[in-house]
Amino acid sequence: MTTINFGGVEENVITSEEFTLEKARTILKNETIAVLGYGVQGPGQAMNMRDNGLKVIIGQRIGTSSWDRAVSDGFVPGETLFSIEEATHRATLVQFLLSDAGQVSTWPMVKKGLNEGDALYFSHGFSIAFKDQTNIVPPENVDVILVAPKGSGRSVRNNFLEGSGINSSYAVHQDFTGRATDRVLATGIAIGSGYLFPTTFQNEVYSDLTGERGVLMGCLAGVMEAQYQTLRKNGHSPSEAFNETVEELTQSLIRLVAENGMDWMFANCSTTAQRGALDWAPKFRDAVAPVFTELYESVVSGKEVARTLDKNSQPDYREKLQEELDVIKNSEMWQAGAAVRSLRPENRELR
Repeated sequence: MTTINFGGVEENVITSEEFTLEKARTILKNETIAVLGYGVQGPGQAMNMRDNGLKVIIGQRIGTSSWDRAVSDGFVPGETLFSIEEATHRATLVQFLLSDAGQVSTWPMVKKGLNEGDALYFSHGFSIAFKDQTNIVPPENVDVILVAPKGSGRSVRNNFLEGSGINSSYAVHQDFTGRATDRVLATGIAIGSGYLFPTTFQNEVYSDLTGERGVLMGCLAGVMEAQYQTLRKNGHSPSEAFNETVEELTQSLIRLVAENGMDWMFANCSTTAQRGALDWAPKFRDAVAPVFTELYESVVSGKEVARTLDKNSQPDYREKLQEELDVIKNSEMWQAGAAVRSLRPENRELR
């Protein structure tokens, strides 16, 4: 365990050098790990664990595109690929990685397949933290653990293949066997975490839902659209508006922030950019702070959970979702984005 000073606040983290892959393999050597769901997080975590030498099976609805994807990734029906029910019965560590709405609908079946001493693993605190709405209450005779990678499932896999790993939070909600902490840390290392930091199921879901709706996706998309539209209304071309709004951010500046922080990025931009950013950052902070307060309160109150479960449980959810995504895809801003991306050197060679 390493103690790190985060801006004056000390936290204990677990690094992959301290909790080695060899140690993780030893702890998990007798486990059969079932990854239930092969959509967002499932593929990356499953393949990383398989590549790290663990016994991994997949539980997925037969006849779905996700089933076919698991087959194409090398999982074999009847050997390492089963129905959700069968995989749960065969496992000693069950990774419940279906969507939040999918967890609600399959929970009675999954609960029935859990045996005493099994570990029930989540990558999102949603179902446990909001148990009054999801009705997911694990039996008392299993471990309940969480590893939540701070990135998409695709990033979990790509970072693993590149050897960089991805940061993850971890939590123990229920320790029946006395081995829950070892199990969660071992699994966190086995899926490719660079380091692990402690949380609770509740804190994980509060921060995650706020982040997704805020800076990571919702706020980012909204702010980009606002700036793009302002530039377009004032006579700037789609190419100029998109490059100044999205392309320069994603292809240049955000990488500088990732490497050394915002202050370093400011220090390595023009003096004109520095002055403007330093003057305007507080204005944007103060403008959006009330929105973030409203957002966080909506998360904690359960309003966001209720809406998620209601919308995502509708039989026509995927069709409705595609309609919303098509509106974004077909907007001038993101049509301009497609054109700009096609002009990147690596893509021009493919034309």
